[in-house]
Amino acid sequence: MRKLSWGMNLTLDGYIAAAGDDIGWSEPSDELFQWWLDQELATSTSLYGRKLWETMSSYWPTGDEQPDATPAEIQFARNWRATPKVVFSSTIDQVDWNTRLVTGDALAEITRLKDGDGGPMEIGGATLAGVAMRAGLIDEYVLVTHPVLVGGGTPFFTAVDSWVNLNLVETRTFPGGVMMTRYETKR
Repeated sequence: MRKLSWGMNLTLDGYIAAAGDDIGWSEPSDELFQWWLDQELATSTSLYGRKLWETMSSYWPTGDEQPDATPAEIQFARNWRATPKVVFSSTIDQVDWNTRLVTGDALAEITRLKDGDGGPMEIGGATLAGVAMRAGLIDEYVLVTHPVLVGGGTPFFTAVDSWVNLNLVETRTFPGGVMMTRYETKR
């Protein structure tokens, strides 16, 4: 069974985006960006909801061609294009850059992918991750908490039907008071 991780930058009050999908508070330090790159390099498949897909695909296909791109950003863009991706959406009809579109039952497809062969997968997008979270499919939660309160927006966690017990497996502090905590789901 493949491991499925859900990780994002979030505010101290638990939001991955402020009202209006504003993520201006989440500018990563070079050290944090490198850490995210390392996570991406260890992922064999990325699962995206439509909104996160649109955000990522609006920049990373050519992120390595930007005149001010750092070596880490160049590597991230190249890895992003090369990594197999699955986008779940009923409102778009085309995807590019080593990506497959799923318009049907997201839960059935995530379950099928988890039960298959291959390396670790990451899931991105609050709505899509919420589907996997409620079904008990997420094996690891990675919270990169920024010291800011935004008061509302898109929450990292969704309502669940029952408790999800977790084991803390790693913590790390980054510049600017950003704290990463990684938890594994107790099975």
